[in-house]
Amino acid sequence: MRILFIGDIVGSPGRELVFKNLTRLRADARADLVIANGENAAAGFGITPKIAGELFAAGIEVITGGNHSWDRKEILDYIPHEPRLLRPANFPAGVPGRGLYLGVTESGVHYAVLNLQGRVFMAQLDCPFATANRELALIPPDVKVVLVDMHAEATSEKQAMGWYLDGRVSAVIGTHTHVATADERVLPNGTAFITDAGMTGPHESVIGMDRQAMIKRFLDGLPAKFEVAPGDPRLNGVVIEVDDSTGRARGISRLRFPA
Repeated sequence: MRILFIGDIVGSPGRELVFKNLTRLRADARADLVIANGENAAAGFGITPKIAGELFAAGIEVITGGNHSWDRKEILDYIPHEPRLLRPANFPAGVPGRGLYLGVTESGVHYAVLNLQGRVFMAQLDCPFATANRELALIPPDVKVVLVDMHAEATSEKQAMGWYLDGRVSAVIGTHTHVATADERVLPNGTAFITDAGMTGPHESVIGMDRQAMIKRFLDGLPAKFEVAPGDPRLNGVVIEVDDSTGRARGISRLRFPA
């Protein structure tokens, strides 16, 4: 089984790149399953029901979230009724939506996607490590293919989660920093890992935002409105090959489009 994971989709440049190229990219990757982080899909902050529906219609099976999951208030009424749109599982009890999705590919392979959020330099949510234990216990034993989106700021926290879950899940993919790392590997017990899958959006920017506004903020420290940059849209992600009979990863490779 092959999984295409698309790094954080940022604004309309990221969305349009996905809409125009996903069919081709999926075919080239021979992907049985496409997952994307979409928490920045609506003008860089959050996601709307309309955008989520468009991304699903484009061919993405599961959309993961993160610290911007609630930036669009209309998502609060939508997310409880759309199990394919995840928010981190370690948000407090009672928060709308869920952080775990169980699905089946067109070829009949059962899989699970788990969304977690880190706590280092981020909001102090429930422990993602304890949450991972709780959520993994809910997955039926016959579901072997399990992918985790670890949405976190600190490299150390994402790497720790990779090692913590090595041999228990098929892949731990880091998101949030919007900068693709070059440390993709299969860990000793069969879990594919990368610290960050990168960003799908404008790369003539500062993490997707207009670079002049971001530079000004660093220079003067004054509040500013950030808008998605227009230039050089690129898709970053990874392709993971998994033995669907065991759930162990066979390989992971970075994807950048256009190359």
